[in-house]
Amino acid sequence: MFPAQALAEALLQRGWRVKLSTDARGARYTGGFPHSTEIAEVTSATFARGGLLAKALVLPRILAGIVSAARAMRRDRPDVVVGFGGYPSIPAMGAATLLKLPRMIHEQNGILGRVNQIFAARVDQVACGVWPTELPNGANAIHLGNPVRAAVLARQASPYIVPGPYPMQLLVMGGSQGARVLSDVVPQAIADLPEAMQAGLRVSHQARDEDAERVTAFYAEHGIVAEVRPFFQDVPRRMSEAQLVISRAGASSIADLTVIGRPAILVPFAAAAGDHQTANARGLVDAGAAILIPENRLDPANLSAHIATVLGNPDAALKMAQAALGAGRPNAAIELADLVETLAEKEAA
Repeated sequence: MFPAQALAEALLQRGWRVKLSTDARGARYTGGFPHSTEIAEVTSATFARGGLLAKALVLPRILAGIVSAARAMRRDRPDVVVGFGGYPSIPAMGAATLLKLPRMIHEQNGILGRVNQIFAARVDQVACGVWPTELPNGANAIHLGNPVRAAVLARQASPYIVPGPYPMQLLVMGGSQGARVLSDVVPQAIADLPEAMQAGLRVSHQARDEDAERVTAFYAEHGIVAEVRPFFQDVPRRMSEAQLVISRAGASSIADLTVIGRPAILVPFAAAAGDHQTANARGLVDAGAAILIPENRLDPANLSAHIATVLGNPDAALKMAQAALGAGRPNAAIELADLVETLAEKEAA
């Protein structure tokens, strides 16, 4: 949703009318979109959830969504249709393909998601957030980076305060709903830090609802100042104030880190399709901006040692922050909006 939101913001500023097509589940995550964005709910489904009955209804639901989207597009013909992957995008992209409308997809990750694999060779343009991205034959690809929201751009290249003998901020993120493995390991890793380092830490920890109580209790028992929530609305601010970020390697998180410029310890989601989060992290790791810990090697002792390495070496931490900035593509939303307008102009011509 974040790259789609960033594109919506850029196009609305240029005077475009923007409509977001998604299913009921996706519509729950549209709170950050500009109010002038129109939200169109269509039915869609995935084989990844539910029992036999639910799986039997997947194709009928998707077909119904495509028919509904096609009817809507005949009434209110879009100049360009942009897909951001995931099963909620199938109806709109399917309808645009049937109607032969100008269309493109944006792939956040270094490995195409299943839905984008279907459409990659059937669209006018594939915009890639991570490079290189594995692509099928016939795909017309360009590397743009991952668009970030206006709230992230407002913190672009925020001055980095190196670790030192004063209160330090540590941000722990695990995707849109937190990550259990981070809730299992990070608190103990922080508790194992040298006492002087631990005493200065202020932790913002994103944890699932079912984990929040025990994580909060652990921090309190060990005298660690921490704020634990299932979701932080102000991630850009917290990231800009952090000396270190511990995170999954989702594409949007990586993009935010590179635009704001912060050192990170990345723990890719082991079950991600095609191990795409490891692919996402590789650029930052190779640039010297992040430390990668595979999930099967994540334990309190290992993580604690890496945290201490970053927070105990101000010069190295500063170089990591600068390297993160060097890997950023803050103009990705602008360039993606330019691509949209180029497609629209070609169609008009």
